[in-house]
Amino acid sequence: MDRTRTVASNAAGLTKAEYGGTPSTLCVGCGHNSIANQIIQVAFELSLKPHEIVKLSGIGCSSKSPAYFLGMSHGFNALHGRMPAVGSGALMGNHTLRAIGVSGDGDTGSIGMGQFKHMLRRNVRMVYLVENNGVYGLTKGQFSATADEGLDLKYAGHNDLPAIDLCLEAIAAGCGFVARSFAGDAKQVRELLKAALSHRGTAFLDIISPCVAFNNDDLSPKSYAYGRDRKSPLQELGWIPKAEEIVLEQGDPGGLSVVELHDGSRLKLRRVEADFDPTDRNASVQRLMVAAQKQEFITGLIHYDPSRPSFAEAARLPEAPLAALPDDRLRPPPEALEGVLQRYR
Repeated sequence: MDRTRTVASNAAGLTKAEYGGTPSTLCVGCGHNSIANQIIQVAFELSLKPHEIVKLSGIGCSSKSPAYFLGMSHGFNALHGRMPAVGSGALMGNHTLRAIGVSGDGDTGSIGMGQFKHMLRRNVRMVYLVENNGVYGLTKGQFSATADEGLDLKYAGHNDLPAIDLCLEAIAAGCGFVARSFAGDAKQVRELLKAALSHRGTAFLDIISPCVAFNNDDLSPKSYAYGRDRKSPLQELGWIPKAEEIVLEQGDPGGLSVVELHDGSRLKLRRVEADFDPTDRNASVQRLMVAAQKQEFITGLIHYDPSRPSFAEAARLPEAPLAALPDDRLRPPPEALEGVLQRYR
């Protein structure tokens, strides 16, 4: 196929259509479809090469969505809650791949919580998306672990349990890139995805993605109406390419500040609060807790720390990925095994 760049193609010689996948089988209006569309747009704009990307997912409505974007990429649909382990193994085998993991609030916040926390602790280089709607859509709308306390739904009844805040859990586990967004805010989702793809470790994005079938009551904090009317962006986001020389600036409330990403690229932030700094871990935790107390829906980059090495860096993996090494470099010769056995004879 001729990959000569045209007006409709990007630097990789691909058109936007070539970043698509199969037609969606999710409900019309589902927030997950909007997120898939933004991934397609970002991949096209950044001229990503699909064969250098692996898509990973678990079980649930959210975990169906990788089929709807980047159809020419590698993919693995794992067991319920096991996507982090499968992703960790894939990236140990080939740490040069870019990874996009898509999970749900049930897949991550319930059965997969342990694997989620350990992946963040290891800092595996993956963009980890949770498409968060507060219910189990595939099994007809039961409350998930992120469902809001006191919420009443037609099918699920009344929820007496407090919600798990996945952003708080991510910060507690040492994640260096933690953000929250709303599926209906396409621009913010795109800019956060661009920044996340440049992060050296795990970049966690909790995206409120309304379920139009079971959790779209106007009073639900995970509905379109609630998100549209009450979301409070922490900053105006814009991802600036590496080629542009921009220095870190400490902006005043309402002004701009710039956070340097690990590869020299920049993330533009607009401060709306004088005491909020996403690089301050304690301030990030406090801001999330205050938001929960006030029933605020904050979005944007909540925490950022590029200092931790990725799992591949910490494991001192060779520059050539393990998946590309020949057998004679991976498998010891018979003489080496015999030498080991001789020590026990």
